[in-house]
Amino acid sequence: MSTIAESSSSAIAETTSGPVQGRVRDDVFLFAGIPYAAPPTGELRFRPAQPHPGWGEVRTTTKFGAAAPQVPTGGMTDSAPVQWDEDCLFLNISTPGLDDGKRPVLFWIHGGGFRTGQGAIPWYNGASFARNGDIVVVSINYRMGALGFTDLSRFGEEYACSGINGILDQITALEWVRNNVANFGGDPAQVTIAGESAGAFSVGALLGSPKAEGLFHRAILQSGAAHHTLPPEAGNIVTDLLLEKMNATTMDELLTASADDILKAQRNIDTELQRGTLSSSLGVPVSPFYPVVGNEVLPTSPIEAIESGQSADIDVLAGTNKDEATLFVAGEVDDAKVKKEAERYGGGDGLLETYRRALPDASATELSVAMSTDFTFRLPALRLAEARENHGANTWMYWFTWESRNPKLKATHALEIPFVFNNLDKPGVDLFIGEGPQPQSVADDMHAAWTRFIREGDPGWPAYTCEERINMRFDQPSETVADPDAGRREAWEGLR
Repeated sequence: MSTIAESSSSAIAETTSGPVQGRVRDDVFLFAGIPYAAPPTGELRFRPAQPHPGWGEVRTTTKFGAAAPQVPTGGMTDSAPVQWDEDCLFLNISTPGLDDGKRPVLFWIHGGGFRTGQGAIPWYNGASFARNGDIVVVSINYRMGALGFTDLSRFGEEYACSGINGILDQITALEWVRNNVANFGGDPAQVTIAGESAGAFSVGALLGSPKAEGLFHRAILQSGAAHHTLPPEAGNIVTDLLLEKMNATTMDELLTASADDILKAQRNIDTELQRGTLSSSLGVPVSPFYPVVGNEVLPTSPIEAIESGQSADIDVLAGTNKDEATLFVAGEVDDAKVKKEAERYGGGDGLLETYRRALPDASATELSVAMSTDFTFRLPALRLAEARENHGANTWMYWFTWESRNPKLKATHALEIPFVFNNLDKPGVDLFIGEGPQPQSVADDMHAAWTRFIREGDPGWPAYTCEERINMRFDQPSETVADPDAGRREAWEGLR
């Protein structure tokens, strides 16, 4: 078998679909744009991913495949257009060697609100994990938005899982890894699934899915947990809206519509629902075109499945960033708006006063950021750890508090990603961390902890319990802290 020392620029590996040729990049082997399923186009649109028909000759996999259809939202992380196509079910592999090394595998699921993103983003470059940790890194694309999460089960059994096809794509990719990763130097019995934001919501869904059992052995959730799914009733509301916007009544009309028209309808629905509140429109504070439960992939919500003991044998590393919501709160927030926000969360004046006491010098905008961060990210992560402890499961918690030198961002959403991957030099990172010396010590700490967890199932600090509530706080310096959510955490009891 080939190793870096034995290969000057390229290598060939076998897969169940046919041989693929990769290249050496960043001193590791990179195989980019490997199809893990047939293109979900034509009659296969809105259906579960199907096996790829394969190829006879060696397939060149040196360039990343197309991203899933998407519309940039204009945010800092996805403002630039990407090359997308409905033929998007590709994965990428970075590996130290094509031998029988039986290395642990990191299976990365990108974020982007189930709307945007792709596995090829430079922040997700797995070369450092491969070089420093002797780890095989896999990143994937999966169907998103209306093409990945519209519940069209009303049109027939073949569409029973259409409301969760994006998650089913991830399961299909995990099955591909199980069947093929040994040929890339990996061990299918040591797979850690990981993701950030919607990628972490995906990990939460996989933890709650009986269909994913046995396909992974550890899990990492960065700024996401197991709460962000739609019940069937909400899924049906979204489907009704899509059919209305598409002026469609039959499946044939949806199958023959262009992807651009479907994306336009999706965007119109997002805009329409954002004028009100998601809770009043859908009954839950979850965006449209998120995973819909009530099917064989997710019979019930992930958190309910986990509360019943699902995935209790999986070691979990989970955590959040101190100021997640600075990436989403636009402009200044006044006292009246932050008061309405507290009411929307169900806590009213009592919740707001708790935050005023905990943050006595905070402006209304800062209070809004704190409450939104806790409601959307922090509390779900804590509830996940608490639910798992009831079944004796091991969960390690972290809290990322290093603040960007951009004062508006602070410890914002997604900021930890280049630290985890040890990719502080990648494009776009400087916009997040700001000017000045690179905080390499924080990257060293996080990268080492993630490597240890992927390899050994223990990141290096005590597991989380409701008695001590230990977190690793990543900052300069990094250190363990006990119950950093005290005071604010109690205010949410019964609300989430």
